[in-house]
Amino acid sequence: MFEWAYQLQVFLALSAGLYCIVLGLLNRQPSWYSVGAVAVVEGALLVQLAVTIALVSTGNQAKGDTVELFGYILTALIVPPAAVGWAVVDRSRWSTVVLGLSGLTIAVMLVRMWQIWSGVRFGTV
Repeated sequence: MFEWAYQLQVFLALSAGLYCIVLGLLNRQPSWYSVGAVAVVEGALLVQLAVTIALVSTGNQAKGDTVELFGYILTALIVPPAAVGWAVVDRSRWSTVVLGLSGLTIAVMLVRMWQIWSGVRFGTV
């Protein structure tokens, strides 16, 4: 996991999440823009999965548990499609907020993935 890619992914996830939450609070139903923002986050996660597989297969290892890292990536890959599924079924402003919450959830999961990969713990002495 490259640090610049991690930072880019966190920025994308936070941006998409906040964008969708603001749209939802402005009483907007899900649209191609809100779903597209979440789709960009999903695409970045797919790239992260491919890069992580390539890194691990060439001998690089996470400082933490590599299996746990892949568990986080695979779980994170499920969150955006689940939120989009919700948005398709429930065409209300709250489903747009759920799309936003999925982006924020992914941002938190990315921070944990970085902790596992790099061995860095935030907020510890």
